[in-house]
Amino acid sequence: MTTAIEIEDLTKSFTLRQRAEGLRGAMRGLFSASHRTVTAVDGLSLRIAAGERVAFLGPNGAGKSTAIKLLTGILHPTHGHATVAGLVPWVDRRRLAHRIGTVFGQRSQLWYHLPASDTFELLGRVYDLPRAEHRRRCAALVERFAIGEHLHTPVRQLSLGQRMRCELVASLLHAPPILFLDEPTIGLDVEAKATIREVIRGDSERDGRTLLLTSHDTADVERVCDRVVVIHRGRLLLDEGIETLRTRFLRRKRVILHTAEPELALELQGVRVIDRRPHRLALEIDVDVTPVEAVIHAALSGARLRDLTIEDPPMDEVIQAIYARAEQQHQGAPP
Repeated sequence: MTTAIEIEDLTKSFTLRQRAEGLRGAMRGLFSASHRTVTAVDGLSLRIAAGERVAFLGPNGAGKSTAIKLLTGILHPTHGHATVAGLVPWVDRRRLAHRIGTVFGQRSQLWYHLPASDTFELLGRVYDLPRAEHRRRCAALVERFAIGEHLHTPVRQLSLGQRMRCELVASLLHAPPILFLDEPTIGLDVEAKATIREVIRGDSERDGRTLLLTSHDTADVERVCDRVVVIHRGRLLLDEGIETLRTRFLRRKRVILHTAEPELALELQGVRVIDRRPHRLALEIDVDVTPVEAVIHAALSGARLRDLTIEDPPMDEVIQAIYARAEQQHQGAPP
């Protein structure tokens, strides 16, 4: 399988000047300033195949933004190597720009006071697209992302959801094989988020486009990606499929029982009642203590079941459990 992104022992350190407190310290700093080194990305190695949809996660300060700046050629590494679409980002930044797209939820590439169509026209020239090809791709993307009625409206008058769809079109006009997404649904309402997730994943599946997504909204991860990479303090912490994460980090299930009887009493080890109503009982089960089958058998012995739902824990609980475990390990490590 073709490799889209390959990272080997990638490291980026910054030297920061430390400010002394007080007037005397400030005067002394004019002549003998002290410095400290901060490592934002620490020996990161990773391989992403073409067409994969990967969530790139980590708590604030984990090094995600620095890693993406390295992969897009904005920063040069202190040590290590990386290729994106077969190019070394900080060496071939101009050529790489034609092979990647970027969508940043808090930064826009659209001209604020002009219609999105004007930005699309400008980008066609920036990427040296032949006129016929540019028109064809623009028309196809406008239809796919359903922005036809907003095409000639000044960007400042668009809703955030409408603007984000226009941002996606702008990033895909040159048909990049790799798309970097940084918080693409931040600030959107529920309906707009669902639409953006659907079109992002659908576009990737249709064109075989590689996605690297960062987001604090775990629903983005679940709806768009198939693989999760977690970094912590600049180091690779975890690299797993989404379903494997659930099994590995949260050995719990949620079971909702709808009964003919108004009440159902269950007392089993590893089983906690999280909601009790007439004819309905919601349980959280530690499957390492009591299997789900045993809980269902006990429920059938005490009541007549009208309906049964078994759910996995929310992805945000999984991610928080990963962060918490990593921080505990870090604090417990010797200095």
